[in-house]
Amino acid sequence: MCFFTRDCVRVRTEKTTAMSSSFLYSQVYPNDVQESWEIQVPSGYGIRLYFTHMDLEPSQNCEYDSVKILSGGHVEGVLCGRKKPYAPGSSVVEEFYVPYNTLTMTFQSDFSNEERFTGFAAYYVAVDLDECTDFVEEPCSHYCNNYIGGYFCTCPPDYFLYEDKKTCGVNCSGNVFTELSGEITSPNYPNQYPENSRCEYRVALRPGYFVAVTIRSGDFDLEPASSEGSCHDSLTLVSGKQRFGPYCGSKFPGPPEIKTRNNILDIIFQTDHAVHHKGWKIRYYGEPVTCPLSVIPNSVLHPKKDKYILKDNVKVTCVEGYEIVRQRDSITTFHSSCQHNGEWSNSHFSCVPVNCGDPIPIDNAQAVYVSELQEPLYKAAFQYQCDSPYYTLNNKGDVVYQCSASGEWVNEEMGTKLPKCVAVCGVPSNPIREKGKIFGGTRAEKGNFPWQVYFNHPRGGGVLISERWVMTAAHVLEGYDKPNMYAGVINVGGASLTSEAKQLIPEASFIHPGWKNQPIETRTDFDNDIALVKLREPVKMGPNISPLCLPGKSPEYELQEGTLGYIAGWGQREKGRLPVYLWKAQIPVVNMDKCRSVKPEGSADSSAYRFTDNMICAGGDKDSCKGDSGGAYSVQDPIDERQYYVAGLISWGPRCGTFGLYTKVVRYLDWITETMSKHQDAEAQQD
Repeated sequence: MCFFTRDCVRVRTEKTTAMSSSFLYSQVYPNDVQESWEIQVPSGYGIRLYFTHMDLEPSQNCEYDSVKILSGGHVEGVLCGRKKPYAPGSSVVEEFYVPYNTLTMTFQSDFSNEERFTGFAAYYVAVDLDECTDFVEEPCSHYCNNYIGGYFCTCPPDYFLYEDKKTCGVNCSGNVFTELSGEITSPNYPNQYPENSRCEYRVALRPGYFVAVTIRSGDFDLEPASSEGSCHDSLTLVSGKQRFGPYCGSKFPGPPEIKTRNNILDIIFQTDHAVHHKGWKIRYYGEPVTCPLSVIPNSVLHPKKDKYILKDNVKVTCVEGYEIVRQRDSITTFHSSCQHNGEWSNSHFSCVPVNCGDPIPIDNAQAVYVSELQEPLYKAAFQYQCDSPYYTLNNKGDVVYQCSASGEWVNEEMGTKLPKCVAVCGVPSNPIREKGKIFGGTRAEKGNFPWQVYFNHPRGGGVLISERWVMTAAHVLEGYDKPNMYAGVINVGGASLTSEAKQLIPEASFIHPGWKNQPIETRTDFDNDIALVKLREPVKMGPNISPLCLPGKSPEYELQEGTLGYIAGWGQREKGRLPVYLWKAQIPVVNMDKCRSVKPEGSADSSAYRFTDNMICAGGDKDSCKGDSGGAYSVQDPIDERQYYVAGLISWGPRCGTFGLYTKVVRYLDWITETMSKHQDAEAQQD
């Protein structure tokens, strides 16, 4: 117990339930005084303050003299004036109870007193604090239990006490849902959910499924958000890096359906200690992962769907012109399944354009791409360009091949068959410059007669009509089935023949079956005087070597009298000399009677000789002679004036320097083409 007067000082005391004493107070308190006393009792106790004497100057609101009691920063009371005991037999005139263990009391007087006021007297007692009822704020969220010097909190059944030892919550965490669909509700749903709780649920589906959630508006009722927009009670959904919420309010504010990109969803429900509502109900289901609409580029899927999901199986087929190249083979289809990671199996395959390989080379040509794609891949295109101007395509025009889906180069008309570059025929690289009807023989220049073939054993001539064939007179080959032949030369002198000429190696010779075998000295029948020699290798064409065209079968190729043609050869000249240079002459076609009228050398007349429609009579003052046999009588083509064709072969004549007879080649076209076709090489036949 402690008594307070104007002379009392601060007193601390231990806990006690009763205190008593006595004192004398008869002196008048001085003016202009301000004193302060602080009281502190042990924690867990409150303070009862008893005033046994109160005699202070009275004033409005105790403005003059007063005693003020403060506790916890609050004014508990202000006293002044004279007070009497509460009840008879009691000495207490005023009392205060403070539910705290500290108290401050101050006394002040002003500058004067009108009467003799003797002040106040008081004592205090430390009393046990009932925390469960005396606290302004509840010390426990649920049940408060008081004891002398303290209190403790307890919880209802199914609740637990948090670490703060004051708050109770529901143990609602740890549930894991693994079924592909189900419902999850807040505790006690649809009754009020518990306060001060944090509930954590987990939906954990097997790989290959994403968690999807639906919440109906009527299945959601939480404490509304504060005016600042923060939730007191909240529902939050977390899936990987995705976060939905927090949500609160009397209606669900989020979308009606929430789809995650994960197979795990955490549901977090938090409540505070205040208002409680009915809570929420969630429906969840597993949505299977989807796979892309394409497994690999440049392919199509079967069956075709708008959406592919987990475990779907498809057949993958490369689009036309594409294939999958493997180590030992290539394929165009495979099977794939949609996996739990949202990827297709076998997606390492790759549909690449079909590769047709480099264009097959053909002789005397180059393959040139005519498409933007400059590789031998699907839809690339190329054409063969023959070595100009000495070769041309046998079917003329541009022949374009495209890389097909089958992996082959294909032409629209020819398919996979390859064209052939054939030698350009009948075009001299050096034009023959003689314009008169009949001219005297002159020396030929290089390129005038690039089809001229020189036979040095036996002495004679021939005409190149293709890369592999030489045409000559049948009588030239009598006894010489494989003659020595040269092309591309006009000087057959020893050195020139070996350095400039191209030797042609014969493989076989074919004399017309209508040719009659007679002794050369007494021969009078030169009908069917025509033969073919097949060469072992094709001849490479150039400025001094190219073939002469064959005649056509149309009426334009029937020679008329006066038609001019060229002859050339290394045959006898005046005085029987054999020249080393090639000589040429331009002679006209004349009536057969001209040839019949010439008296043969050593004969009385020409009646012994046979003249047939298979022969052409031509000449005048210039003529072919011995050693020229087999050479061409070349005439300008009536349809294409740029070309010459072989109208005849130098065959025989009554006498040199007059008129000569030439095998009429147009009569033998069928035999020529049949013989050449029959004896083509296997490779050429495939072409």
